[in-house]
Amino acid sequence: MRYRAIRENVRRFPVRLMCRALKVSAAGYYAWHTRPESQRAVHNRALLVSIRAIHAGSRCTYGSPSICDALQKRGHRIGENRVARLMRLHGIRAKTVKKWKATTDSGHKLPVAANTLDRRFAVDEPNRVWAGDITYVWTREGWLYLAVVLDLYSRAVIGWAMGPRLTADLATQALTMALWRRKPAKGLLHHSDRGVQYASGDYQGLLGRAGMTCSMSRKANCWDNACVESFFGTLKKELIHDRRYLTREEAKQDIFEYIEVFYNRQRRHSTLGYRSPAEFEAMNQVA
Repeated sequence: MRYRAIRENVRRFPVRLMCRALKVSAAGYYAWHTRPESQRAVHNRALLVSIRAIHAGSRCTYGSPSICDALQKRGHRIGENRVARLMRLHGIRAKTVKKWKATTDSGHKLPVAANTLDRRFAVDEPNRVWAGDITYVWTREGWLYLAVVLDLYSRAVIGWAMGPRLTADLATQALTMALWRRKPAKGLLHHSDRGVQYASGDYQGLLGRAGMTCSMSRKANCWDNACVESFFGTLKKELIHDRRYLTREEAKQDIFEYIEVFYNRQRRHSTLGYRSPAEFEAMNQVA
Protein backbone atom coordinates (compact mmCIF):
# COMPACT_ATOMS: atom_id res chain seq x y z
CA MET A 1 0.00 0.00 0.00
CA ARG A 2 2.80 2.47 0.82
CA TYR A 3 4.71 1.68 -2.34
CA ARG A 4 1.53 2.08 -4.39
CA ALA A 5 0.86 5.47 -2.78
CA ILE A 6 4.39 6.58 -3.73
CA ARG A 7 3.94 5.43 -7.33
CA GLU A 8 0.65 7.29 -7.65
CA ASN A 9 2.27 10.54 -6.50
CA VAL A 10 5.65 10.47 -8.28
CA ARG A 11 4.71 13.48 -10.41
CA ARG A 12 3.89 15.55 -7.35
CA PHE A 13 6.67 14.76 -4.85
CA PRO A 14 10.27 13.45 -4.91
CA VAL A 15 10.45 9.69 -4.37
CA ARG A 16 13.02 9.90 -1.55
CA LEU A 17 10.94 12.50 0.28
CA MET A 18 7.88 10.25 0.16
CA CYS A 19 9.95 7.24 1.24
CA ARG A 20 11.16 9.13 4.32
CA ALA A 21 7.63 10.32 5.12
CA LEU A 22 6.21 6.78 4.82
CA LYS A 23 9.20 5.18 6.56
CA VAL A 24 10.23 2.86 3.74
CA SER A 25 13.54 2.55 1.93
CA ALA A 26 14.03 4.00 -1.54
CA ALA A 27 15.80 0.78 -2.57
CA GLY A 28 12.79 -1.25 -1.45
CA TYR A 29 10.45 0.98 -3.43
CA TYR A 30 12.50 0.74 -6.63
CA ALA A 31 12.76 -3.03 -6.25
CA TRP A 32 8.97 -3.24 -5.91
CA HIS A 33 8.42 -0.82 -8.78
CA THR A 34 10.49 -2.85 -11.25
CA ARG A 35 8.97 -6.19 -10.24
CA PRO A 36 6.57 -7.62 -12.88
CA GLU A 37 2.91 -7.05 -12.01
CA SER A 38 1.08 -10.17 -10.89
CA GLN A 39 -1.83 -11.56 -12.89
CA ARG A 40 -4.16 -10.79 -10.00
CA ALA A 41 -3.04 -7.16 -9.94
CA VAL A 42 -3.63 -6.89 -13.70
CA HIS A 43 -7.08 -8.45 -13.25
CA ASN A 44 -7.87 -6.10 -10.38
CA ARG A 45 -7.04 -3.08 -12.52
CA ALA A 46 -9.38 -4.32 -15.26
CA LEU A 47 -12.09 -5.06 -12.70
CA LEU A 48 -11.70 -1.58 -11.25
CA VAL A 49 -12.49 -0.05 -14.63
CA SER A 50 -15.72 -2.07 -14.82
CA ILE A 51 -16.59 -1.32 -11.19
CA ARG A 52 -16.18 2.43 -11.75
CA ALA A 53 -18.30 2.27 -14.92
CA ILE A 54 -21.12 0.34 -13.23
CA HIS A 55 -20.98 2.62 -10.18
CA ALA A 56 -21.15 5.74 -12.36
CA GLY A 57 -23.96 4.26 -14.44
CA SER A 58 -25.97 3.71 -11.26
CA ARG A 59 -25.56 7.40 -10.35
CA CYS A 60 -23.20 6.30 -7.57
CA THR A 61 -26.02 4.40 -5.86
CA TYR A 62 -24.85 0.77 -6.10
CA GLY A 63 -22.97 -0.91 -3.29
CA SER A 64 -20.87 -4.05 -3.61
CA PRO A 65 -23.81 -6.54 -3.84
CA SER A 66 -25.37 -4.81 -6.85
CA ILE A 67 -22.03 -4.21 -8.55
CA CYS A 68 -20.98 -7.82 -7.98
CA ASP A 69 -24.26 -9.01 -9.50
CA ALA A 70 -23.74 -6.74 -12.54
CA LEU A 71 -20.19 -8.05 -13.00
CA GLN A 72 -21.34 -11.66 -12.78
CA LYS A 73 -24.00 -11.01 -15.40
CA ARG A 74 -21.23 -9.68 -17.65
CA GLY A 75 -19.38 -12.97 -17.31
CA HIS A 76 -16.93 -12.17 -14.49
CA ARG A 77 -16.28 -14.96 -11.99
CA ILE A 78 -15.95 -12.89 -8.85
CA GLY A 79 -17.26 -12.79 -5.29
CA GLU A 80 -18.76 -9.90 -3.39
CA ASN A 81 -15.90 -9.79 -0.86
CA ARG A 82 -13.38 -9.04 -3.60
CA VAL A 83 -15.62 -6.34 -5.10
CA ALA A 84 -16.14 -4.79 -1.68
CA ARG A 85 -12.40 -4.83 -1.01
CA LEU A 86 -11.59 -3.10 -4.30
CA MET A 87 -14.32 -0.51 -3.73
CA ARG A 88 -13.11 0.18 -0.21
CA LEU A 89 -9.49 0.41 -1.35
CA HIS A 90 -10.32 3.00 -4.02
CA GLY A 91 -12.92 4.99 -2.10
CA ILE A 92 -15.92 3.87 -4.18
CA ARG A 93 -19.06 3.83 -2.08
CA ALA A 94 -22.82 4.08 -2.41
CA LYS A 95 -24.56 7.26 -1.38
CA THR A 96 -25.86 7.29 2.18
CA VAL A 97 -29.40 8.07 3.30
CA LYS A 98 -30.26 11.36 4.95
CA LYS A 99 -33.19 11.57 7.32
CA TRP A 100 -36.33 13.41 6.30
CA LYS A 101 -39.65 14.22 7.91
CA ALA A 102 -43.07 12.86 7.04
CA THR A 103 -45.88 14.89 5.46
CA THR A 104 -48.83 12.94 6.89
CA ASP A 105 -51.59 14.98 8.49
CA SER A 106 -53.82 12.49 10.27
CA GLY A 107 -55.35 15.08 12.60
CA HIS A 108 -58.74 15.06 10.87
CA LYS A 109 -62.17 13.60 11.55
CA LEU A 110 -62.65 11.83 8.23
CA PRO A 111 -63.23 8.05 8.25
CA VAL A 112 -60.11 5.90 8.06
CA ALA A 113 -59.73 2.31 6.89
CA ALA A 114 -58.24 -0.64 8.76
CA ASN A 115 -54.68 -1.78 8.04
CA THR A 116 -55.76 -4.67 5.81
CA LEU A 117 -52.35 -4.97 4.14
CA ASP A 118 -50.70 -5.53 7.54
CA ARG A 119 -47.16 -5.28 6.11
CA ARG A 120 -47.62 -8.17 3.67
CA PHE A 121 -45.43 -6.47 1.08
CA ALA A 122 -44.47 -9.60 -0.88
CA VAL A 123 -47.05 -9.75 -3.69
CA ASP A 124 -46.96 -12.52 -6.30
CA GLU A 125 -49.17 -10.93 -8.98
CA PRO A 126 -49.26 -7.51 -10.65
CA ASN A 127 -52.14 -5.12 -9.99
CA ARG A 128 -53.14 -6.86 -6.77
CA VAL A 129 -51.71 -4.39 -4.23
CA TRP A 130 -50.87 -0.74 -4.87
CA ALA A 131 -49.48 1.70 -2.32
CA GLY A 132 -49.42 5.50 -2.35
CA ASP A 133 -47.81 8.31 -0.41
CA ILE A 134 -46.65 11.94 -0.70
CA THR A 135 -43.29 13.59 -0.06
CA TYR A 136 -41.76 17.01 -0.66
CA VAL A 137 -38.76 18.60 -2.39
CA TRP A 138 -37.33 22.04 -1.58
CA THR A 139 -36.68 24.57 -4.35
CA ARG A 140 -35.82 28.27 -4.29
CA GLU A 141 -39.44 28.91 -5.30
CA GLY A 142 -40.75 26.91 -2.33
CA TRP A 143 -41.86 23.33 -1.73
CA LEU A 144 -42.71 20.93 -4.55
CA TYR A 145 -44.87 17.99 -3.47
CA LEU A 146 -44.69 14.57 -5.11
CA ALA A 147 -47.44 11.93 -4.88
CA VAL A 148 -46.74 8.41 -6.16
CA VAL A 149 -48.49 5.06 -6.54
CA LEU A 150 -46.40 1.86 -6.57
CA ASP A 151 -47.36 -1.63 -7.66
CA LEU A 152 -45.91 -3.73 -4.84
CA TYR A 153 -45.45 -6.70 -7.19
CA SER A 154 -42.59 -5.03 -9.07
CA ARG A 155 -42.05 -1.84 -6.99
CA ALA A 156 -42.67 0.12 -10.23
CA VAL A 157 -43.92 3.69 -9.92
CA ILE A 158 -47.10 3.43 -11.99
CA GLY A 159 -48.60 6.79 -11.11
CA TRP A 160 -47.20 10.12 -9.99
CA ALA A 161 -48.09 13.81 -9.78
CA MET A 162 -46.23 16.94 -8.70
CA GLY A 163 -47.50 20.32 -7.57
CA PRO A 164 -46.87 23.33 -5.28
CA ARG A 165 -49.54 22.42 -2.72
CA LEU A 166 -50.17 19.38 -0.54
CA THR A 167 -53.73 18.57 -1.60
CA ALA A 168 -56.08 15.66 -2.12
CA ASP A 169 -56.12 16.56 -5.82
CA LEU A 170 -52.39 15.81 -6.05
CA ALA A 171 -52.90 12.29 -4.69
CA THR A 172 -55.93 11.83 -6.96
CA GLN A 173 -53.89 12.79 -10.04
CA ALA A 174 -51.29 10.14 -9.21
CA LEU A 175 -53.97 7.46 -8.77
CA THR A 176 -55.69 8.54 -12.00
CA MET A 177 -52.43 8.04 -13.91
CA ALA A 178 -51.98 4.58 -12.38
CA LEU A 179 -55.54 3.59 -13.34
CA TRP A 180 -55.08 4.87 -16.88
CA ARG A 181 -51.82 2.93 -17.29
CA ARG A 182 -52.85 -0.37 -15.73
CA LYS A 183 -56.66 -0.63 -15.93
CA PRO A 184 -56.79 -3.18 -13.08
CA ALA A 185 -59.63 -5.57 -12.35
CA LYS A 186 -61.90 -4.85 -9.41
CA GLY A 187 -60.76 -6.08 -6.00
CA LEU A 188 -57.31 -4.50 -5.97
CA LEU A 189 -56.07 -3.53 -2.50
CA HIS A 190 -54.91 0.10 -2.22
CA HIS A 191 -52.76 1.01 0.78
CA SER A 192 -51.75 4.45 2.06
CA ASP A 193 -51.26 6.36 5.28
CA ARG A 194 -54.30 7.88 6.97
CA GLY A 195 -53.53 11.44 5.90
CA VAL A 196 -56.33 13.80 4.95
CA GLN A 197 -55.40 13.55 1.25
CA TYR A 198 -56.16 9.83 1.19
CA ALA A 199 -59.17 9.99 3.51
CA SER A 200 -60.79 12.76 1.47
CA GLY A 201 -64.11 12.21 -0.27
CA ASP A 202 -62.60 12.74 -3.73
CA TYR A 203 -59.90 10.14 -3.24
CA GLN A 204 -62.20 7.61 -1.60
CA GLY A 205 -64.74 8.16 -4.36
CA LEU A 206 -62.13 7.35 -7.01
CA LEU A 207 -61.16 4.19 -5.14
CA GLY A 208 -64.80 3.16 -4.94
CA ARG A 209 -65.50 3.75 -8.64
CA ALA A 210 -62.44 1.67 -9.53
CA GLY A 211 -63.61 -1.18 -7.29
CA MET A 212 -60.63 -0.96 -4.96
CA THR A 213 -60.46 -1.96 -1.30
CA CYS A 214 -58.88 0.68 0.94
CA SER A 215 -56.20 -0.12 3.52
CA MET A 216 -54.49 2.48 5.73
CA SER A 217 -51.45 2.44 7.98
CA ARG A 218 -51.85 2.72 11.71
CA LYS A 219 -51.42 6.19 13.17
CA ALA A 220 -47.81 7.47 13.17
CA ASN A 221 -46.45 4.16 11.91
CA CYS A 222 -44.33 4.64 8.79
CA TRP A 223 -43.35 0.96 8.72
CA ASP A 224 -46.89 0.05 7.66
CA ASN A 225 -46.13 1.67 4.29
CA ALA A 226 -42.47 0.75 4.17
CA CYS A 227 -42.22 0.11 0.41
CA VAL A 228 -43.22 3.63 -0.56
CA GLU A 229 -41.19 5.11 2.30
CA SER A 230 -38.23 3.14 0.93
CA PHE A 231 -38.81 4.55 -2.55
CA PHE A 232 -38.83 8.10 -1.18
CA GLY A 233 -35.65 7.40 0.77
CA THR A 234 -34.02 6.08 -2.40
CA LEU A 235 -35.17 9.09 -4.43
CA LYS A 236 -33.81 11.53 -1.88
CA LYS A 237 -30.55 9.67 -1.42
CA GLU A 238 -29.85 9.14 -5.10
CA LEU A 239 -31.15 12.40 -6.53
CA ILE A 240 -32.63 15.12 -4.34
CA HIS A 241 -29.86 15.54 -1.75
CA ASP A 242 -27.30 16.21 -4.50
CA ARG A 243 -29.37 18.96 -6.11
CA ARG A 244 -30.08 22.64 -5.43
CA TYR A 245 -33.19 23.45 -7.45
CA LEU A 246 -33.88 27.05 -8.42
CA THR A 247 -37.42 26.41 -9.66
CA ARG A 248 -40.16 23.85 -9.23
CA GLU A 249 -40.08 23.21 -12.97
CA GLU A 250 -36.40 22.28 -12.77
CA ALA A 251 -37.15 19.83 -9.97
CA LYS A 252 -40.11 18.39 -11.89
CA GLN A 253 -38.00 17.63 -14.94
CA ASP A 254 -35.29 16.01 -12.83
CA ILE A 255 -37.75 13.84 -10.89
CA PHE A 256 -39.62 12.84 -14.05
CA GLU A 257 -36.36 11.65 -15.63
CA TYR A 258 -35.38 9.79 -12.46
CA ILE A 259 -38.70 7.94 -12.19
CA GLU A 260 -39.45 7.13 -15.82
CA VAL A 261 -35.96 6.68 -17.25
CA PHE A 262 -33.75 5.51 -14.39
CA TYR A 263 -35.80 4.04 -11.52
CA ASN A 264 -38.45 2.12 -13.46
CA ARG A 265 -36.25 0.99 -16.35
CA GLN A 266 -32.64 0.79 -15.15
CA ARG A 267 -32.25 0.70 -11.39
CA ARG A 268 -31.63 -2.78 -9.97
CA HIS A 269 -33.64 -3.94 -6.96
CA SER A 270 -32.32 -6.69 -4.70
CA THR A 271 -35.92 -7.79 -3.97
CA LEU A 272 -36.40 -8.39 -7.72
CA GLY A 273 -33.26 -10.49 -8.14
CA TYR A 274 -31.21 -7.42 -9.08
CA ARG A 275 -33.54 -6.51 -11.95
CA SER A 276 -35.24 -3.22 -12.71
CA PRO A 277 -39.05 -3.07 -12.31
CA ALA A 278 -39.47 -2.93 -16.11
CA GLU A 279 -37.15 -5.90 -16.62
CA PHE A 280 -38.91 -7.88 -13.89
CA GLU A 281 -42.35 -7.19 -15.37
CA ALA A 282 -41.20 -8.00 -18.91
CA MET A 283 -39.69 -11.27 -17.71
CA ASN A 284 -43.05 -12.16 -16.14
CA GLN A 285 -45.07 -10.88 -19.10
CA VAL A 286 -46.94 -8.15 -17.27
CA ALA A 287 -49.22 -6.29 -19.68
